[in-house]
Amino acid sequence: MAISREKESLARVLAHEGGYSNNKKDPGGPTMKGVTQRVYDAYRRGRGLAVRSVKSLTTDELNDIYDRQYWDAVKGDLLPDGVDYVVFDGGVNSGPGRSIMWLQQALRPVYSGRIDGVMGMGTITALKAINNNDALIDRICDARMNFLRHLGTFPTFGKGWTARVAEVRAIGKAWATGETPQAANFVDGGQAKAIVEDANAAPSTAPADLATGAGTGGLGLSGYLYDLQNQLSPLSYTSEWIGKVVVVVALASAVLAIGGLGYRWYANRKARHLAEALGAVPA
Repeated sequence: MAISREKESLARVLAHEGGYSNNKKDPGGPTMKGVTQRVYDAYRRGRGLAVRSVKSLTTDELNDIYDRQYWDAVKGDLLPDGVDYVVFDGGVNSGPGRSIMWLQQALRPVYSGRIDGVMGMGTITALKAINNNDALIDRICDARMNFLRHLGTFPTFGKGWTARVAEVRAIGKAWATGETPQAANFVDGGQAKAIVEDANAAPSTAPADLATGAGTGGLGLSGYLYDLQNQLSPLSYTSEWIGKVVVVVALASAVLAIGGLGYRWYANRKARHLAEALGAVPA
């Protein structure tokens, strides 16, 4: 980009962040205008200053933190109009590395490198090959929303995050197409930090393994029932009752086997979608 949009972007980020917050469900903890207490402590210590409440954050400190730890971290001055703001906002909310991962996912297949959250030459080169930044912003925001929906904190903060990303999308696309963007508005919950540590766990395949025996080194419940069926079958001709038991055992074995296979397919599918959302595999 020819002219830095950092100041304009920061104004909109601050609108989304609001003032002071300390929601016990927000992993960011005590936060002032998007700057967490942990970030502020590290900033003060790095300058040989005593730590203090983030409520005492000065305007100069705020601007310096946003410039060094977020705008520069995502190389905002090297990004196209609109994309700079979108990646910057994501970096504030979820960390610069995570936001760069969304960009890298959105650049597929032009970008063929690792989804590693590093704004290296491969990512920059891929960006230069994109001729529709409006569509790129859509893909970045889609990747961000996919990530957010896989967080355990989404039921609490999802409404705010969704509203924030919708505005980020609209503002970014307006800048990308040379239009005047809308104002950014604060929606409670949108300021909560969205981090990968809060991601939902992948579903376990243990129930399927127990049912079918896969991955356990054994027969599984369906296998044991199948063996029992074979043992009882010769006796079914001598007793009507045993014959009925054999039928029930056969049905139970089939249900367990089919159910186990179906659940394993479901669990593997959920795990794959989770990995894609978290950037563990190429999207």
